[in-house]
Amino acid sequence: MPKVHVTDVILRDAHQSLIATRMRTEDMLPICAKLDQIGYWSLEVWGGATFDACLRYLKEDPWERLKRLRQALPNTRLQMLLRGQNLLGYRHYSDDVVKAFVAKSAEAGIDVFRIFDALNDIRNLETAIAAVKAADKHAQGAICYTVSPVHGIAQFVSMAKQLETMGCDSIAIKDMAGLLTPMVTAELVSELVRAVAVPIHVHSHATAGIAEMCHLKAIENGCCHIDTAISSFAGGASHPPTESMVAALRNTDYDTGLDLKALQEIGFYFREIRKKYHQFESDMTGLDTRVQVYQVPGGMISNLYTQLREQAALNRIEEVLQEIPRVREDLGYPPLVTPTSQIVGAQAVLNVLTGDRYKTISNEVKLYLQGRYGRAPGSVNGIVRQQAIGNEDVIDVRPADLLKAEMDNLRQEIGELAKSEEDVLSYAMFPELGRDFLDKRNTGTLTPEPLEPVPSPGERCAKPSEFNVALHGETYHIQITGTGHHTQQNRPFYMTVDGVPEEVLVETLSELEETQEGTVATPVKGSKRPRATGPGDVTASMPGTVIEVLVEVGQSVQAGDPVLVTEAMKMETEIQAPIAGTVKAIHVAKGDSVNPDETLIEITA
Repeated sequence: MPKVHVTDVILRDAHQSLIATRMRTEDMLPICAKLDQIGYWSLEVWGGATFDACLRYLKEDPWERLKRLRQALPNTRLQMLLRGQNLLGYRHYSDDVVKAFVAKSAEAGIDVFRIFDALNDIRNLETAIAAVKAADKHAQGAICYTVSPVHGIAQFVSMAKQLETMGCDSIAIKDMAGLLTPMVTAELVSELVRAVAVPIHVHSHATAGIAEMCHLKAIENGCCHIDTAISSFAGGASHPPTESMVAALRNTDYDTGLDLKALQEIGFYFREIRKKYHQFESDMTGLDTRVQVYQVPGGMISNLYTQLREQAALNRIEEVLQEIPRVREDLGYPPLVTPTSQIVGAQAVLNVLTGDRYKTISNEVKLYLQGRYGRAPGSVNGIVRQQAIGNEDVIDVRPADLLKAEMDNLRQEIGELAKSEEDVLSYAMFPELGRDFLDKRNTGTLTPEPLEPVPSPGERCAKPSEFNVALHGETYHIQITGTGHHTQQNRPFYMTVDGVPEEVLVETLSELEETQEGTVATPVKGSKRPRATGPGDVTASMPGTVIEVLVEVGQSVQAGDPVLVTEAMKMETEIQAPIAGTVKAIHVAKGDSVNPDETLIEITA
């Protein structure tokens, strides 16, 4: 028997960290027979952001993906990442939803549930762990590793003991940002092995370039389980390469027993597959030791690059990275992992792009400061809390204790669109997105986002940001200043035309690329919202999507009243009335893409 066991994350965390979770099931299945023969301890195939990505971008049923992978990998444990009471969404769910989700996931093929809470609040793990044990599956409790004035080895060891008492079959050190250093790893693993009887697993991202050394130190101090990724999707924001770790441990007391040649064949397959997804590659490639300063996880940093690029603000990435630790301190040092990484990251972006810290506060930050996600590890900034929630009470109970059972209501809400209990759970995770997916699936109108052709060697594949366009005999100078929500079939591109802001909708950037050769570009559709000039003009802080319009024409409002809810970077933000007065005009509707400087609602005093 091998002394070190390997969990390969190629089918989940590897592509989540490097290509924004875009790998399609059709590219996983052909290699499954070879993966199934390797002898991994487990393959991570589901959870994390894969559920969201399947519905939002790939237009795949995530439950169908899991069932097909289960069929294609009959001899291998399948593992998923579960966010405790958050499951795979971005809020807390009632206990009956958690139990139903775990039961259906186990039934569909999951053997190992790695369960974590973003705040390391043990209360938020109770129901999920109990549900996994009830399904007779492996419950792996995860400790979110982070560094702060309120975190240390003693706290992590205490949490491990509690997880073992709750029935966990193993403990994972979840180093989602790649913050572990070799010597700290040795001390932490040594203390954990001494404190608990269950196996210790180490999951460490390679962002800072030291994860392999951390793995070795963990192994030397009693850890027998490591997470790796096939080499073609390893390194950078992903994980140490499987082949390299197998080679390093071969013919030692820690030999994994895995066939290096067979792993290399799998690596060659995924090397070709990765080329198909070149458009989703992060600008952050290779190692980046800034993670040791800013503590930004691999998946989060790749998303930050993508999101800032879409805001035409990629040049401000360093400002955002510097703001993230400040926001984290204000919120009481939460570990940066989903959903707290999105909560902190999105607020940092808002603080930077608006030029005024906490001028705009996302709804998720407000919920966090109310205690709706759990207990903050440290003290929060009282001024920020007052600014966000005023004098509202802060809860001190397990957040799910305040939630009523939801499953019956969810079944009624989604109605005949749901053909199974799995469909109801998809709707539960992402109501708007799930409803749209189920409706289009039932009508046969699902359309996955297109993959751009793989560029030939030397071909320019950078997206245009500035060029000239010939239109009706006139030449105009075009500068792209931002894009709208990329889940829509027609995407708004916000531009300046000879210095004047305009908006056009085009189906793909390739339509814009053609204009660089001087060809005629015809707008598909224009947004004729007036520019914001008056004190009562309601605007958005950044490009996003309207989630809800809260007022009607003729309605009286007070300054500070919420009038719109928008979504940007998966975070919702209330937009408030800038003055007291009467709603004169509304220029947006639910689902519209919006851009800064547009008047969304007009209010007259």
